[in-house]
Amino acid sequence: MRGFAKRGLLLSCLLAGVLSIASSMSSAQNVSVQPLNVVGTLPTAEWEAYRSKFIEDSGRVVDNANGNISHSEGQGYGLLLALAANDRAGFEKIWTFTFTELLIRDDGLVSWKWDPEAKPRVSDRNNATDGDILIAYALAKAGTAWNEPRYTTAAQKLAAAIGKHTFGRSGGNVFLLPGAEGFNAGERPDGPVINLSYWVFEAFPVLANLAPEYEWTRVWREGVTLLQQATSGRVRLPADWLSIQSRMQTKPADGFPPEFGYNSLRIPLYLLRAGMTDLEWLRALKVRWSAENEGVAVVNVVTGNVRERLNDQGYAILSAALACVLDGTPVPDTLKTFEPQLYYPSTLYLMTKSWLGEKHPQCV
Repeated sequence: MRGFAKRGLLLSCLLAGVLSIASSMSSAQNVSVQPLNVVGTLPTAEWEAYRSKFIEDSGRVVDNANGNISHSEGQGYGLLLALAANDRAGFEKIWTFTFTELLIRDDGLVSWKWDPEAKPRVSDRNNATDGDILIAYALAKAGTAWNEPRYTTAAQKLAAAIGKHTFGRSGGNVFLLPGAEGFNAGERPDGPVINLSYWVFEAFPVLANLAPEYEWTRVWREGVTLLQQATSGRVRLPADWLSIQSRMQTKPADGFPPEFGYNSLRIPLYLLRAGMTDLEWLRALKVRWSAENEGVAVVNVVTGNVRERLNDQGYAILSAALACVLDGTPVPDTLKTFEPQLYYPSTLYLMTKSWLGEKHPQCV
């Protein structure tokens, strides 16, 4: 009898997994990405405060909470924010630094880490796919907005490199690898490993127009499916780094903290910026992030325990944006004045504020 009971339990779990995947795939087919204008959505005063705090005259974006290094993510955000402020000169400086210092790989992708204390300065030549996407997207938008073919051509080359080297395949699914090396099946025991915060959803249709030979739509839809799978458990939060070796159940990747952390905080922002406001998970997250509950925090996705509550205005505005867009609650006055301290939350603040200014001006 115990053998039958075990088999029955196994079949029940298998059926539940299949139904979960089917439901997630169905939901992913019903969402779409809404385009953003981006240009001119950021007030000059806020951009100047950010630029003077974090961007050197060379165009290097400085992560002042991480040993003053620069990385491809920061260069990509810098380009997007310069575009949002309609600062062509600033954009050109950031792109020049990125092109000369980081775009040094043979495959056309961007090396992710530049360290002022290291020799050579590029201390890790590996790419980070979110940085590549942000840079390509910003270049594409700038090329169109400012009628600058140089930017469009560079965006096309980078988009093709992303499609060629960072789209992984497993069991008929196409997904985004965090880097060209080290994350796929066969490259680590629990591979493939992904990071859902690397899906910058708003960028995918733009890059699809530049490199249509790659399956951009399938990849961004797979990101939605994987997010829904990863948030279907008790805690309802995805770990920053996920093993998708088993399609029945994603799990935290080996060797990384099993946390919804600084990476994954960006996921709701990217969903909102892409217009995917109908996803039920966002409403659950809004409740979780409310002042009455735990607020924006780093959370262990296995136990549900909070490791760190995040109070910087750049994190608080993520919660406020969710509440305004989903329920019409105005952003508090305390969050309307930009006070940059650290690179990452300040970047999230302006990415959120520029989007609200374009799509939901009543919020701010």
